Amino acid sequence: MRRTRRNLLIWTALAALMTTSVAACSSQGDEGPAAPIAGAGVDGVDDGSELTLWTRAPLELQAKALVEAYNKAHKNQVKLNIVPNDDYVAKVGAAAGAGGLPDLFAADIVYVPNWTEAGLFHDLTESVGQLPYADKINKGHLDAGTYEGKKYVLPFVLDLSVIFWNKALYKEAGLDPERGPTTLDEFKSQALAVQKLNKKDTYGTYFGGNCGGCNVFTWFPMIWASGEEVMADGGKKSLLDGPAAQKVYGTWRELQAAGAIAPGSKDETGATWVAAFQEGKVGVMPYPATLLPTAAKTVDVGVTAIPGVTAGEGSTFVGGDGIGISKDSKKTQQAWNFLSWLTSEEAQVKVLAAGNSTVARSDLTENEYSAKDPRVATINKVAGAPQSKTPVAVNFQQAYNAPGSPWVTLFRNQVYGDPAGLAKDNEALSQVLGQ
Repeated sequence: MRRTRRNLLIWTALAALMTTSVAACSSQGDEGPAAPIAGAGVDGVDDGSELTLWTRAPLELQAKALVEAYNKAHKNQVKLNIVPNDDYVAKVGAAAGAGGLPDLFAADIVYVPNWTEAGLFHDLTESVGQLPYADKINKGHLDAGTYEGKKYVLPFVLDLSVIFWNKALYKEAGLDPERGPTTLDEFKSQALAVQKLNKKDTYGTYFGGNCGGCNVFTWFPMIWASGEEVMADGGKKSLLDGPAAQKVYGTWRELQAAGAIAPGSKDETGATWVAAFQEGKVGVMPYPATLLPTAAKTVDVGVTAIPGVTAGEGSTFVGGDGIGISKDSKKTQQAWNFLSWLTSEEAQVKVLAAGNSTVARSDLTENEYSAKDPRVATINKVAGAPQSKTPVAVNFQQAYNAPGSPWVTLFRNQVYGDPAGLAKDNEALSQVLGQ
């Protein structure tokens, strides 16, 4: 009964994360994770079945392209349901408790460890192992979806954090427009150089000053690039008071003191996080790689990995969504046919790379589309860098992403308040992670 109670608590928590009260109850009894899919083979079954797939609205463009391409080439047909981002967790939590999950559903990779432990996905270990390129699939996403040695998800769409800079503003500030920052000190000095232009409504940099997820996505890589970790003990202890973390906070605190961070940053919850850069009003900032096509419409963009304390390969947060076969699916072999195709060269290159999305296989990073744009090649390369990671913690949402989380309190104190309370704020993070 211990596992049943644990699943009940997790499903109820999932439903409550985005809404105030959505009930969820266990339909699995004491089974734990759903059983492995049986007899599917490397390609699964393509027999004309209708499959259902849920995904979050931010991935609508990539999801529609993938489903359209799959449906054109297969007897099976996938019916796609795009769910508003703010409603997604609650919808999955409620459906999990009622036994009504779709055949396939994608999940923000930071939620995957929680949902995997709760038993929301079928075991894909045997099927993934049969793929001839299994060892080339993005390790961060696979690790996030691994529980007790078994694999439950594959990458759906990768989203990476990188540094974008405005080449026109760099040139105007006397900087090399073809060279972005390779260390945190260079990031600071380049932002200050743009600030010294004293252009109206133009600033050196910008960040989500009230957005936990924004700064997980962009500040964690600064720590990883410095050779340090952000968590220990399987995601139950925070290390965000270490030397590299303190360097990160100090860098942003100094930029704030110099007036180089746009004033809107302090109250930025993420809703307009990238708008100022796209308007040509920001010199340099960490940025979601998936938005390169959008930003490049209005700005001459430079792209590089997120730097650390010393020069090196840099890092990225390997974010985006994983995807798995739900515990409630009765068409697991057909659903595996879609997942197997999703990892194929046809899907990764002809659909994702063609749409300027990062591929999820290291053997496909150099392709006909990345060859046309060095910035895309840079993004693909950093995805496989040794210091590029996907953090894993069951209580990730509560600790980092939730409004008013201990992480938000910590970094706001470090940039806008009294930095002397770092040890106390870090311990508050550990307490939530360890619950």
